[in-house]
Amino acid sequence: MPDYKLAASLEEHEDDVRGVAFPEPNLILSASRDATVRVWKLVGEKPPHYDCSISSHGSSFINAVAYCPPIKGFADGLIVSGGKDTVIEVREPGREPDQNAEALLLGHTHNVCALDVDPTGAYIVSGSWDSSARVWRIGRWECDALLEGHQGSVWAVLAYDRDTIITGCADQIIRVFSSTGKLLNTIKGSTDVVRALCRVPSNHPSGAEFASAGNDGIIRLWTLRGKQIAELHGHESFIYSLASLPSGEIASSGEDRTVRIWSDGDCIQTITHPAISVWSVAASPNGDIVTGASDKKVRVFSRSQDRQAALEVIQAFEESVKSSAIPKQQVGDVQKEKLPGPEFLQQKSGTKEGQVIMIREDNGSVGAYQWSQGAQSWMSVGTVVDAVGSSGKKTDYLGKDYDYVFDVDIEDGKPPLKLPYNLSQNPYEAATKFIQDNELPMTYLDQVANFITTNTQGASLGQASQAAAGSDPLGTESRYRPGESTAAPPTSSLPTSRPKVLPQTAYLSIKAANLGTIRKKIGELNEQMANEGHGDVALGPSQLAVIDAMIKPLEQRIAATPTTDDALRQGVNVVVQMIKTWPASPQLPALDLLRLLAAATPDTALYRSADGHTIVDVLEESKIFEDPDRPNHIMLAARAFSNLFETSQGQRLANESFEKTRALVTASKNSSNRNFIIAITTLYLNYAVLFTSSSHSSEAGSMDRGQTLMDDLTGIIRSTTDSEAIYRGLVAAGTLLSLGEELQLAAKEIYDLEGALKKAEQAVKEARVKGIVAEIRGLLG
Repeated sequence: MPDYKLAASLEEHEDDVRGVAFPEPNLILSASRDATVRVWKLVGEKPPHYDCSISSHGSSFINAVAYCPPIKGFADGLIVSGGKDTVIEVREPGREPDQNAEALLLGHTHNVCALDVDPTGAYIVSGSWDSSARVWRIGRWECDALLEGHQGSVWAVLAYDRDTIITGCADQIIRVFSSTGKLLNTIKGSTDVVRALCRVPSNHPSGAEFASAGNDGIIRLWTLRGKQIAELHGHESFIYSLASLPSGEIASSGEDRTVRIWSDGDCIQTITHPAISVWSVAASPNGDIVTGASDKKVRVFSRSQDRQAALEVIQAFEESVKSSAIPKQQVGDVQKEKLPGPEFLQQKSGTKEGQVIMIREDNGSVGAYQWSQGAQSWMSVGTVVDAVGSSGKKTDYLGKDYDYVFDVDIEDGKPPLKLPYNLSQNPYEAATKFIQDNELPMTYLDQVANFITTNTQGASLGQASQAAAGSDPLGTESRYRPGESTAAPPTSSLPTSRPKVLPQTAYLSIKAANLGTIRKKIGELNEQMANEGHGDVALGPSQLAVIDAMIKPLEQRIAATPTTDDALRQGVNVVVQMIKTWPASPQLPALDLLRLLAAATPDTALYRSADGHTIVDVLEESKIFEDPDRPNHIMLAARAFSNLFETSQGQRLANESFEKTRALVTASKNSSNRNFIIAITTLYLNYAVLFTSSSHSSEAGSMDRGQTLMDDLTGIIRSTTDSEAIYRGLVAAGTLLSLGEELQLAAKEIYDLEGALKKAEQAVKEARVKGIVAEIRGLLG
């Protein structure tokens, strides 16, 4: 068969492309760390040309995307995506991102990292860092089965057929389940984390039924009974993704920058990318493949000359591979003086497809070359460069050189553990390996990865950068970190005992955002309104210039101390105008900007309209909280209220507007939107901190307001099953108890706080919830 060549390079994402799907020859889906899912539709051929639209825009990384084929009621199929916010979103391809999803699947308590859909469209299966996989019946939109028994993150899931599901886990075990949740088989044999699964085509000569791959860089072929049929060797690092081709071949992608094509057990083509990681690969029914990589690009490759890019585009891609810099750590120890010169490339052939050799170039640099079996020649794939830490020196650990080897204290009195790290590595991959090597809980993952990032940022400049002041105490995973109002200085100690949490004394905010995407969406919606007869409310050039001028200072202030700023003050006025005059549907990006401005500048709290109305009045008058069909609008408005507490002026406004604010959010407190429930419990937690602060606790109204909040909080804790909302609600309730004996007595005898505690214990089994429940019971006596 002819080799695959580049068909198209799709460049709209603003961060790593973590997941791709290729369900139809004219349809590609991609998920990215830029918090978007994008739909790419083929609109032109010879060469191929794709139109891009955003299907979903979340609040944090999106890691996985899958496609449900057309079924009754959904003629265009369904897009399924999931990521760091733990919510699995299901929506029709034609829906705008600000329209309601078909379903939000709630149940996972940690990062959703794997998704697949049964080929018949009967169910969705998901895998998560919470050590579980879940089965969701399509149309019913509830968890139909919980696949338990995993002892680590479930990195891969495969809906093998209508009745059979396969999972791959960080505990190195493959499990086969029925779609009803019954464990059918446990397959051992992998020597490291299992990260990828795919069906083996029925026409495969080996007779295998599925394939697995992972951190050991080996593809294994299996039967469902657990018999290993073959091992495929060739990758030089982690394998992240596998895909079956209609031809009976298998495609794989990984950390060694390559996609490899396998036929009859042999690697027949290696496609090197100008990126560090090729996160995902998927195949189309016509045999074309699509990849997602760490360089933010989606690429399509085809064997058909009719579907390949123009020659100059293909050549430009090949040149970008040749000119890419390969970190020295990615190819191992290189002793330049012992390397062959360029003449070797003419004198010796490679022994297998994808073989990589190092050559000492005439200019003294080290070049990497890869053998192409099809072309029968060595192809340049980049130049090897040093990537060292601030000292410029390498540290030896277990016979290998690293940029850093950190000491990590786990327990007092015991020697520290060693955490080796190279700058070319993904911090989360290094953290995962460290945790697995030392048999530590996966709950440490974020802390270890953040420690690595914090202590190696700016290393090439000779200094380690501190975490930005004012960063979200919720952390990168939206997990509550008690008592922190700013980022803590880097530390290499992991907790061995849980610190006391109550009373909470620091305000929380929700500030994660992609300002570039928000600005782009405003431009698109503004143009759309102008074209659809709403030119009277569309922003003019001067107003768009105000939005542009505030983006950079807004980004800076979110990560630092809030302050007044002319650009931000003018931005508040334009954003308020959008909320007042724009139709409800396109208001979403304006609300997103408002909640960021609330945290970034006191000018938001100080805003007054010509008739003296505040931001709270504006949101009330907008009727946002009266429209249950727009849960995302309500959620962002609630987040704006929460973020007001970042400034003293905002705290004063929140205090003055307590009754009005509470009335607005409680009208929607029965919403099933997880992000809204978290926003309202964050708001209540901030009010609890305010009312129990030294400047307010003695005020006459604080006790009455505290009892009002306690009534609301016990109701939320009883009614929700979301672990984050329950935890924040508990911290808020526990903090209110510090108002004194009167409130403690009311909590016990009027609001049945003990009943809410029991409900929380039943709903969430996490250690942090058990800990806060114990603290509250201690306060109640």
